[in-house]
Amino acid sequence: DTATTEIYTLSLHDASDLDPIYESYMGLGPRRMQHWEHWSDPDAETYLTGIDYYEHPRECRLRLRELYPQLGLGIPASDNPIPRPRLGLDEGQCSSDPDHHSVRWGDTETGTYQHGEAFFPSAEEVFAFSPLAKGDFRDWGHVVNAWDFSSEEGLYNMLRPAYPVEWGDKAPEGSAASCGFYNTFFMWPLLTFGWELFLECSLDERFEPVLEEFAEINRRVFRTFARLPVNFVVCHDDIVITRGPVCSPAWMKKHVFPRYEEFWSILKAAGKEVLFMSDGRMDAYADDVMACGARGIISEPYTDYKTIARKHENCFIAGEGDNRVLKRNDPAEIRDMVESMVATGRMSGGYMMCIGNHIPYNVPPEAVKRYLDLSGELAHR
Repeated sequence: DTATTEIYTLSLHDASDLDPIYESYMGLGPRRMQHWEHWSDPDAETYLTGIDYYEHPRECRLRLRELYPQLGLGIPASDNPIPRPRLGLDEGQCSSDPDHHSVRWGDTETGTYQHGEAFFPSAEEVFAFSPLAKGDFRDWGHVVNAWDFSSEEGLYNMLRPAYPVEWGDKAPEGSAASCGFYNTFFMWPLLTFGWELFLECSLDERFEPVLEEFAEINRRVFRTFARLPVNFVVCHDDIVITRGPVCSPAWMKKHVFPRYEEFWSILKAAGKEVLFMSDGRMDAYADDVMACGARGIISEPYTDYKTIARKHENCFIAGEGDNRVLKRNDPAEIRDMVESMVATGRMSGGYMMCIGNHIPYNVPPEAVKRYLDLSGELAHR
């Protein structure tokens, strides 16, 4: 889905001048606050452009890029009509099996919520699993980064063609060229085994060798990223939910944060910066993530961004905007939200405007326009 794809799809940016996105990532405070939006609202595209998104997807996006270039949305190669979603605003159940439940997402629908439960019927099966022996995960789409991790050179050969040959092994200085990984560490057992088995096994010492094999896979990944011509690596791990941490600080400090520090040191040694991404409320672990070497954090509006901005000077931060405000479509409330976001942006040279819990298909187009236009008016330093 779109939210997932944007994390691990390699993204290139114009490197002709010092990119204001680069300036934002580095906390250099470009005068105009930049946007990082999670976008899947086709009806808003139609409303903003006056061009039917489904009838003329390319023409619609081209016009949207003219009107709102800050969204940075891709342009379809074809203007051929695309099917309209088969699920309505409130429809979702696709079968009687709750594991196969899916809902509308943008112009299509989500995958299911079925993860490792279908592959691992018991904890004993989990303890017996060898991620390194599996190696090639291309037939396991439920782990998101379904790549062949058997060979480090194979990973490099898969990823390197996304970048201009003339860049060699170094991105242009001042460009925001980036790559990313969805399974920085915590996501590996969560996606592979599913929530229930992951949590059931997490405190058993027999689980530790399994985690170490996932760590070895990721050493290959991060050594590969260190060789790519990028300046930034987006590292995603949903280590918190809307109420806060999933696992205890003691468990995280034993199993997760030391590995972040190790993986990110590989990138830092190669001159690359880490941008950390997580759903949920990051307050409890923001300091830990920064201490491990992240340049900053993008998360959801449940997080206290003003506190992060005060504690970590000019770090990268994004995600303070709230789609629940947009859904209510109250002009005064939307203005208050944008003004509060701008206030945080003036505290941190790395702040980016972002609706952290997404701009999905059911956000009123009028509210989207109001948010974007108010940002254009107010979001400057």
